[in-house]
Amino acid sequence: MATFFNEYFAVTANQVDDYGAFNVSIINDLPLFIDPFLLFNSPKPEYQQLHADILKYMMFLRDKIIAGRVTDDLVKSWFMFPEVKQNWLGFSLHGNGGSGLGKDFAEALRANLQGLFADFGKETITTGSHIEKVCLVRSGVGRDMISDFTANLLKDFICRYTEQFSIAHIDAKFRRKLPVNKAIFNYETESWERRTYDLPWGGGDFVLLTPKDMLTRDENWINRTDMIRDFESIPVAIPDAELRGQVFNYFQNILGKPRRPPTQKDKEAAAIRTIMSFPQLVDYYIKMKENSGDEARDISSEKVIVTKQVFETQVRQLQWELAQHTTFYKTGKSTYEEAHQRLAFLKDVIENKGGHRIFYHDGKAIQRESDLQIMFRFVWFGSPSDVGTEANDGRGPVDYKIARGAKDKTLIEMKLAKNTALERNLRNQLPIYQAASDATNGIKVIIYFSASEKIKVDAILKKLDLTKHKDIVLIDARRDNKPSGSKA
Repeated sequence: MATFFNEYFAVTANQVDDYGAFNVSIINDLPLFIDPFLLFNSPKPEYQQLHADILKYMMFLRDKIIAGRVTDDLVKSWFMFPEVKQNWLGFSLHGNGGSGLGKDFAEALRANLQGLFADFGKETITTGSHIEKVCLVRSGVGRDMISDFTANLLKDFICRYTEQFSIAHIDAKFRRKLPVNKAIFNYETESWERRTYDLPWGGGDFVLLTPKDMLTRDENWINRTDMIRDFESIPVAIPDAELRGQVFNYFQNILGKPRRPPTQKDKEAAAIRTIMSFPQLVDYYIKMKENSGDEARDISSEKVIVTKQVFETQVRQLQWELAQHTTFYKTGKSTYEEAHQRLAFLKDVIENKGGHRIFYHDGKAIQRESDLQIMFRFVWFGSPSDVGTEANDGRGPVDYKIARGAKDKTLIEMKLAKNTALERNLRNQLPIYQAASDATNGIKVIIYFSASEKIKVDAILKKLDLTKHKDIVLIDARRDNKPSGSKA
C-alpha cells in the first residue's frame, strides 16, 4: 500500500531524507509550504540566489505596472499561475488540487506592487527586500497565494532538484522526460518558457520533491498575523524618537478611553489603522524579523520534523497495526458496512493496541481537526470505495464521503471532543449534509483525550438523546488509561 513518495517509487525513506527532501505523501497534500524568508536568510549561496531571482521578477512586474505596460493578455501570462500541485504540499484536505493564482490574485498583486514596492531594492530600513511585504498591509494576497507564487517562481529549481534525485535513485520505469510549462522566465522575450526534465511519474502526473530546509508550516516568518498581534513592539524599534512618539500617540488616540479595557480585537483594529497611516512601520516590522532570522530556521526545522513525525512515522505505525491485526483493508460489502467495520477496527487499535500514539507529539494531543482529517485520509487509503475528503455538495463540507457509484454513499465526520461547536454540529449538521448529498447513511466520529472531554461529550449526547446511537462512534485516545507499549 503505497502512501508516501519512497514507497511509490521503490526507494528508501532514508535515501529521500539523506538527500534533504521531504518524503511527501502521494495521497494528500501535507500542510507545509516554502517560506521565502528561509531562502533570504539561508547560509547557502544557491538559496540566496533563488531569493534574488524572485525579487528580480517582482521588480520586473512592478516596473511594467508603473510604465503602464500591463495589458490583459500580459496579466494572464505574467501574474496568473496554476498551483504547483505536483509537490504535494499545501492546504488541500483532499488530494493535491488547488485553485492556483487567478484574476483575484493578479489584481491584488498589481495594486500592492504599485504602492508598497516603490522603493523595492533600495530599502533603507531593512537589510533586503521581501516578497512577503505584499501581503502585510492590504488584503487580497494571503499566505497560500504567497506560497503558490513562490513555488511557481522556483519551479525550475525544484524540477532540477527532483531530477537529480530521480536519475540517481529511481528506476527508469518509474520516470519520464516531460516538458514543464512556465519553468523559466526569459527577460529578453519577456515571456515564460517550458523546459524538459527527467522526473518521477505515477498516477498520471509527475511528482516533485522539495528541500526540507526551505519549508515551514502554519505561517511565513514574515506574516500579517504576527505584525498585528505584536504591533506594540514595533514602534519601540524605531530609532527616530519623534516618529516613535507620533505612532504611539496615534495608536492610543484610536483606542481612546473606553469604559472597559480594550480587547485584543480593539488593539488589532487600531494597529491596522496605524500601520496604514505610517506605512514605514511595515519595514520596521520586517527589520525585527530579519534580526531574529536564525530563530526562523530553528522553528521551521522543528515544524518540519513534527510534520514528518505526525503524518509519516505515526501514520505508518497505525497502518501497520491495522494491517497486521485486523481486516481493516479488506472489509465491507456496502459503504455503510465498510465504514462501520473499519471504524470498529480503528477504535480497537486506538483504544487497546497502542494506536492512540498517532495523536500525540511531545506529550501533547493533536490540536486541529484539519490534521485529524489528513491522518485518516492516509489510514483510509486502500478502500475499494471512492473516499472523498471535505466533499461539498451545496450546503457546506463534510469530512469524508465514502461512495460506490451514485446510490451507495456514507458520510463520515471526524470531530475533536474539545470542539466548542460540537453540540450545534451534532444537532444540525449531518442531517443537512445527508439531504444535500443524497447519502442514505451518516456517521459521526468523536475523539477525546481526557476524562473531562468524555464527560462533556456524554452530557451532549444525553441532552440530544443520542446516547449509544449506532452512528455516533466515540474513540478514547487518552494516554493515561492505556497499557504500556510492551503489553499493548
